[in-house]
Amino acid sequence: MSHNYRMRIPFVLALAAVVAVGAASCSTSSAQQARKQTASDTVAVVGSKSITLAEVDDVAMQQPASSFGPLKLSQALFEARRLALENIVGNILVEQEAKTRGMDKVTLVDQEVSSKVTPPSDADVVAWYQANQQRVQGAPIDQVRQPIRAFLVQERTQAARQAYLEKLKAKTPVKMMLEPPRQNAKAGDSPAKGPAGAPIEMIEFSDFQCPFCLRANPTVVQVLQTYGDKIHFVYRNYPLPNHPNARPAAEAAQCANEQGKFWPYHDRLFAQGGQLSDNDLKQSATQLGLDAPKFNACFDGHKFKAVVDADIQAADELGVSGTPAFFINGRAITGAQPFEAFKSLIDEELELKKGR
Repeated sequence: MSHNYRMRIPFVLALAAVVAVGAASCSTSSAQQARKQTASDTVAVVGSKSITLAEVDDVAMQQPASSFGPLKLSQALFEARRLALENIVGNILVEQEAKTRGMDKVTLVDQEVSSKVTPPSDADVVAWYQANQQRVQGAPIDQVRQPIRAFLVQERTQAARQAYLEKLKAKTPVKMMLEPPRQNAKAGDSPAKGPAGAPIEMIEFSDFQCPFCLRANPTVVQVLQTYGDKIHFVYRNYPLPNHPNARPAAEAAQCANEQGKFWPYHDRLFAQGGQLSDNDLKQSATQLGLDAPKFNACFDGHKFKAVVDADIQAADELGVSGTPAFFINGRAITGAQPFEAFKSLIDEELELKKGR
């Protein structure tokens, strides 16, 4: 079958060599397992029309590997398939709507999408440039003005198209069943919040001295507040060797956990923003009302060294190389990502659960 695919082009391609895109991170019960899907498997249904994995791969396999940056091969393949599937579904919805309204697709898209896109002004370009200095890597604005403008047009067009497709989906049921790659991230006996049987298990590997972990913490709080009992959140330690206070802080938090105060202690360490000397760690325990002699003996005796070692080993086996690193039902998110990145993945996982 034939479709007019509108594949989104990553910004790294739009700005070529002068722009780099990267996630912010500090670096140096079992998750559910992905089901193997074959070419003949249905991966989406639009109304009464089914889409097979073979149809998706006809498009996905034509995408350049460079479009997906440093992603692992399995993740890059999934992203290519998901992108292709989204476009196939979108084109079917547009085709059906055009037929229903008795007009051609080009006219429909011009009327419902293109006409809604406001061309970016010079001020818009400058504002984006100033807000994304890290991404342009010091390139002068005159060098990237046109790529930024093109990117903003593309971004706005995609947003308008997506908004229109959401309206069409309200009229035509769409069910997506594409299986993402997952890793066998385990919670173990680590400190956790939320019901163990929640549909979403989110495991974080973190470092109390990492500034990106500090930056990500409010986002984690927002995720937990938004989804409530739908999430089982697990904290595991991954103190980086270039952060000398991270290891003592991780062991101290385990000592607090022994007295049932892990989460207040966790929150206090992040709230203090790097005050992690041995005296700071002990003072925090006292101020939180922990049994100070018991805490100090635990901390000074490195009682939970083996627990932290086990967390580090588990992270290494999963390929973690920086913090914060999250696994949501085994699907990886790395770095201090915005709330929207977590929401998109969690909502997708909840939809997949409904389909089973």
